[in-house]
Amino acid sequence: MSDCCHCGKKRPRSEAELKKLCNRLSRIEGQVRGLREMLEKDVYCTDILVQVSAVSAALNSFSRELLGEHLRTCVADGIRRGDEQVVDELLAALSKLMK
Repeated sequence: MSDCCHCGKKRPRSEAELKKLCNRLSRIEGQVRGLREMLEKDVYCTDILVQVSAVSAALNSFSRELLGEHLRTCVADGIRRGDEQVVDELLAALSKLMK
């Protein structure tokens, strides 16, 4: 779905895209709950850190997926309309992501 309401800061998503992204977040939520359980069960520090790394990787993967969709829809549509602000917005978002 390439409808992008850039001005209103909303982006309608197809049912399939929404389901895929929500499923990823649900898995990440489960991983974070697992971290808490590991902590509460006094699991050894390095074992917890390995799982923290897995959660970080999952969040990075989610971000890449969302960024790819943003580029294919909102950014591409904005460029086609001649809206240079979308590029500035993208650069600002990338700056925040790469901290």
